[in-house]
Amino acid sequence: MKPTRLAIKPITVSAFMAMLLLQSASAQTDVRNAPPGADKSVKTRILELGAKTLQGNRPVDILDIYLDGFHPMKDHPEMQMEAHHFCHQVNEDFAQCTLFDGNTKSANLNGIEYIISEKVFATLPAAERKYWHPHNGEILSGQLVAPGIPSVAEKALMKGKMNSYGKTWHVWNTGMFGMQADKLPLGEPMLAWSFNRDGEPLPGIVEQRDKRLGIDSAKLRRERSDLERLARPQTGVDDLKGKFARPTSDIPGVSDPKKGGNSTNAASGALR
Repeated sequence: MKPTRLAIKPITVSAFMAMLLLQSASAQTDVRNAPPGADKSVKTRILELGAKTLQGNRPVDILDIYLDGFHPMKDHPEMQMEAHHFCHQVNEDFAQCTLFDGNTKSANLNGIEYIISEKVFATLPAAERKYWHPHNGEILSGQLVAPGIPSVAEKALMKGKMNSYGKTWHVWNTGMFGMQADKLPLGEPMLAWSFNRDGEPLPGIVEQRDKRLGIDSAKLRRERSDLERLARPQTGVDDLKGKFARPTSDIPGVSDPKKGGNSTNAASGALR
């Protein structure tokens, strides 16, 4: 008898990322804030089941990349939160993410983020750039993580996001670190920013995330140190300089073009 050859179907990158996302289910973060309201009625549950069966969820089915990081609010830097990003890479230069306060089915939607490459950022008018925060500090510090995927895949993902920018709006304070949560989305949307220096995060905010998700961001920082050579000065790095209540220090490889930046990095000005 001839041995039976198994038919192996090709798998798309999106499907692969979705499979990897499922691996992170063991590192779950429960939501801390539930909105007021009565329990779902039987009628509502039946309608949901019918909609799920007949309608599908195509726009959210493609959110196949899970990232976890931190955001200070640009106008209120000591208001800081952990943000669970569920993203779709639309093309090589643009991604879009929904933001939640956890990674379980009970998590609250509390924001959105768009991510663009350095190439696209360079096309924006000066008046628009003030809304886009730089990502190199998040990556090189080890704070931005992709829980549950192999370390090689995570590093490749982070390498691809070097020199990128994000535009983030949070619409609901569902329990910012050390602050009372709002029961409902109240007030105006808040423009979020990124951490670009050591000492900017509130004491304990990164450590409690690392412990809960089984992550060592200090180790990730060391493993990503070779990405410093790819870092170019980014607009917005200095926007929150001096606005935190703690001493801060520079992260190697993270600089603002207003200061001239690192001479070696500045000289490598060609876009990826």
